[in-house]
Parts: sequence; structure tokens; C-alpha cells
Amino acid sequence: MKGRWQKSMKCIIDANVILRYLLDDNEDMAEEAAQVIQKGARTLPEVIAEVVYVLEKVYQASREDIATYIREILDEVELERRDILLLAVKIFSETRLDFVDCILIAYHQIDDSSIFTFDKNLNRHLQ
Repeated sequence: MKGRWQKSMKCIIDANVILRYLLDDNEDMAEEAAQVIQKGARTLPEVIAEVVYVLEKVYQASREDIATYIREILDEVELERRDILLLAVKIFSETRLDFVDCILIAYHQIDDSSIFTFDKNLNRHLQ
């Protein structure tokens, strides 16, 4: 098996692994990504934010398609604060806000976190 992951431990996967898995645009990499994910993988909110950025800016995917992709990967991999990311994806698909702002709004709504920003548009969504 190629790669630097160990079969016995749950590894953190990066944006490239997630993108190959979701897009299936490189057969070998997509297959290896699927194997790693099926063995049990986890990822980080920062990685999901990068995936969203690449899907939006490089692949010009619609917000609705991006939301579908992210929900799909969140069903497959472990992620702390999955609730925050799922709400952020929902907000992202329904607004024109960037994804990181959607994550902040989700923290505000779920955890009642106080968010301080100079961004007027974000502030409107936090009220």
C-alpha cells in the first residue's frame, strides 16, 4: 500500500485527500483516499475550510454542491464539533458569506460564543 499512513491508527486527512475522494478526478489517488477513509480517518475544521475554498474558487462549484460535498465527507470521517461544521455548511449554502464567517456564526448560535468583528456584514448576521 502506498502512502505514509498506518493501518492501525486513525490518521488526519488533508484537503487534497478529501478533494480526490469527493471529485474522483484521479483514479489512483481517489482509490487510495477511499481506502484511508474506510479504515477510519479524521479531519479538522481548518481542512474543511480549505476544501470549501478550493471547491468554490478553483472548481467553481455552487454553494449547494459544496454543501452536499461537505455533508458527504462529514458522514465519512471523524471531526470534532461536527455540529458546528454542519450548521456552518447550512448557513454557507443559504447566504453569500464566506465559509469562515459561517463557522463563526455557527459558534455564536450553538455555543452562544461572543464574536467581535469589524466586518459589518458578519455583525448583521450575528445579531
